Amino acid sequence: MISTRLAILELTHRHRLDAATLGALWRIARLGQPSPELDTLLRRAVGMLAALLAGLGLIFLVAANLDALGRREKFILLQLCVGAACLGAAFLPRLRTSLALLGLLVIGALFAYFGQTYQTGADPWQLFAVWAVLALPLALGARTDLVWSAWVIVAMTGLTAWDAAQSGWWRFAGPNLGAHMLVALLASALAVLMSQPLARFSGAGKVAFNLVVLFATTSLGGAGMLALFASSSGGALYYLLSLGLLGVAAALLTRRRLFDVTALSVIALGLIILLIAGLVRAMTMGRGGEIGMLLVAGLTTVGLMALAVRGILALMREYGSGGKP
Repeated sequence: MISTRLAILELTHRHRLDAATLGALWRIARLGQPSPELDTLLRRAVGMLAALLAGLGLIFLVAANLDALGRREKFILLQLCVGAACLGAAFLPRLRTSLALLGLLVIGALFAYFGQTYQTGADPWQLFAVWAVLALPLALGARTDLVWSAWVIVAMTGLTAWDAAQSGWWRFAGPNLGAHMLVALLASALAVLMSQPLARFSGAGKVAFNLVVLFATTSLGGAGMLALFASSSGGALYYLLSLGLLGVAAALLTRRRLFDVTALSVIALGLIILLIAGLVRAMTMGRGGEIGMLLVAGLTTVGLMALAVRGILALMREYGSGGKP
């Protein structure tokens, strides 16, 4: 848009065009007029916002445990909303994304109300696990990045809740490290499924992929950090496994076909944190002053960050910021 405007101004100055000719050029270039894609974009945004507000409204209605309706009426209402949203997503292509998102949210509201009503004693992670499993066909059918992003949040919440139920967050025993690493490996596998080569089968986009990469990197980095400072014998193995997986992921994302600047930046940061943690751990096992260790760690961090930024910028110049093949 800016380059077109500058080109018209240059032509006007070079050929001394009058106001009528300049106005004709502006009309031909569609400058000063709303973008034809703006209306479509606004419609989609409003539809997605409406679906999000409607779904969250139903969830909050269930959470409030409103007594105006009986148990049976609430179940019927929620099931009708799920069925209507899924059928609408199947037969109304223009509203598919919004209705699929609404259906995904109402599925969660339905199971939350089921757990609230019957008090099955199940752990919270089981709600999110069932929610993710039942919403998976909906995400596969919708094939939109928005629905996949919402599904990823549900699935990652379930994994996090399971990890907390199994081991807690800051316990350093061996079995707990295994639970942390299992969550990290599952998140890494999900990132592979959301990656660009498999996107034509799933329909997932960059937002969903980057969300999974962020969670997987956080999980791998957290498991590696816990393993590094744990007293168990398998700590070093878990640390090296985390470091190796992040290194392989970073190497794959530097390829033209897989390049994604956001995902690569997140993984590079995770690698740097793990490397610095390993350096600090090695220095604390030896003999040295605290000031010297801080100086070495700080300089190493700055150097690694500079190398990472320089490498990513070089790849952006070569491939383009979007990483298009």
